[in-house]
Amino acid sequence: MSNTWFTSDFHLGHYNIIRYCNRPFSSTGEMDAVILTNLNDQVGENDQLFFLGDFCKGSADQAKHYRDRILCNNVHFVEGNHDRAARKIAAAFCSWNQLVEIRVGKQGFVLCHYAMRTWHHSSRGVWHLYGHSHGKLRDDPASLAFDVGVDAHDFQPWSFDEISAVMEAKRRAADPLCKRGKEGTHEEL
Repeated sequence: MSNTWFTSDFHLGHYNIIRYCNRPFSSTGEMDAVILTNLNDQVGENDQLFFLGDFCKGSADQAKHYRDRILCNNVHFVEGNHDRAARKIAAAFCSWNQLVEIRVGKQGFVLCHYAMRTWHHSSRGVWHLYGHSHGKLRDDPASLAFDVGVDAHDFQPWSFDEISAVMEAKRRAADPLCKRGKEGTHEEL
């Protein structure tokens, strides 16, 4: 499943985001290069990438230029609050949604730019991924939701396998049916 990726909040070409999020870059050119290089180094041309909003600042031409720098052919877009330019080139993405429910293997997801406290089938193990908060929203260890934005992951995308590991740890921590085994491992009752 490692060919499915999630990320958000690039804010390419957005100088004020460097200051607002205390990003370690001296210019938008440096920031854009690091984010896009990290993405292209990990996400393959035929992988599936779900981008959860806030792509870039600027014109439609600038948005198209940034999209052309992403090597992945299969970019699915979930719109954020800073996507006016990207919306004008929506056809450059495989899909465009405000909120989307997907499955990766047997695992269900609800993807939205914004964090939610509850979502469709949240009580049935469906995971919620979001952006927007730039790693500033306190994580709820009992909730199968978390921020996949670049500010929360060293300017890297999240793989399905990484997300699975995080969600498994959260599930185990919150599951009242888990108990401590004799060797210090959790066992299902």
